[in-house]
Amino acid sequence: MNTQSNAVPESPLGSQAIPSAAPSATRPLYWSVRREVWENHSIYISPLAVAAVYLVGFMISLIWLPPSMREVWMPHTMREMATLKAPDSLIGLAMPYAHAAMLVGLVAFLVGIFYSLDALHGERRDHTIRFWKSLPVSDLTTVLSKASIPLVVLPLVAFAVTVALQQIMRLLSIAVLVANGGGAATLWTRLPLSEMELVTLYGAFVLTLWHAPIYCWILLVSGWARRATFLWAVLPWVGIAVLENIAFHTSHLGSLLQDRLWGFGAAAFDLKDKNGVPVDTHFIPLAQLAPGRFLSSPSVWLGLVFAAACLVAAVRLRRYQEPL
Repeated sequence: MNTQSNAVPESPLGSQAIPSAAPSATRPLYWSVRREVWENHSIYISPLAVAAVYLVGFMISLIWLPPSMREVWMPHTMREMATLKAPDSLIGLAMPYAHAAMLVGLVAFLVGIFYSLDALHGERRDHTIRFWKSLPVSDLTTVLSKASIPLVVLPLVAFAVTVALQQIMRLLSIAVLVANGGGAATLWTRLPLSEMELVTLYGAFVLTLWHAPIYCWILLVSGWARRATFLWAVLPWVGIAVLENIAFHTSHLGSLLQDRLWGFGAAAFDLKDKNGVPVDTHFIPLAQLAPGRFLSSPSVWLGLVFAAACLVAAVRLRRYQEPL
C-alpha cells in the first residue's frame, strides 16, 4: 500500500518536468537581451531624442507654414482640391512623415553600429568578462543576445517610435487645420498614414536582413581587436578596395561595399511604376513592394551566410578571450 501511495503523486511531478524544460532553454537568452537593454540606454533614448527634436521642428513648420504649402495642406473647397495634382499633393502631405521615418531609421542604424563596436570589446576593457563567464550563460547565448540588439530590438524600437511620432504629427496638423478654419477631414482622408506605416515596417525588415553582415562583422571585430575597433572594422575593407583599384584598375569590392550600405532599395522595391516613371521615395505605395524578389536575391542570402559565419567565429573567439 505504501508503495502504491508514494507512486501516485510522483507521476504528475514527472510529467510537469518535461514541458518546463522548453521555456528554461530560452530564459537565459531572454534575460541576456534584457540586460543589454538595461545597460545600453542609447538603444531607446537616441531614437526618442531625435524624434523629439524632429517633432519640435515640425511644430515650428506648422506655425510658420509658407503660403505655397498651405495650398497643399489646406484646400478649403472642392474646386481647390480639383486644381491640385493628386501625386504632387500626396507627396507634399507625405514628405514630413517620410522624413521622420528616414531620420529615426538612420539614428537606429548608427546606434546599432556603435553598439556592435563595443558589444564584446567593452566587457574585456572593463574586466567584467570573467564575471559574465562565471554565470551559467553560454558564449553562444551571450553573442546571440548582443547580436539581437541591432538585428531585432533596434528595428522594433525604431518602428514603434516612428509610428508614435507620425501619429502625433498628424494630430498636431489636424489641430492647426481646425484652428485655421480648414477641413481636418482632408488631411485625415488624403494622407495614407496606415499604408506608410506598413511600408516602414517592411523597410525595417529589409534593412535588418540587408545590414546583418555589417553588424555581425563589427561584432566579430569587437571580440577580437584590442583597441581601435572602428579602424579594424573599416580599414581592411577600404585598404583592399584601394589596392584593387591601384593594381587592377577595377572597383568591384568598392561597389560591393556601397551596395551593402544602401543597395537594398533596388532589391526590395519597384522604384518605377508600370509606365517606367520613377516613383518618389517620399511615398512608396504597397504595390511597389517586391518581397519575393528581395528574398530570392543572392545578395541577401550570401550576406546572411557571411553574418552567420561571423557569429560562429565570435562565439568561438569569446571562449578564449581574457580581459585586456
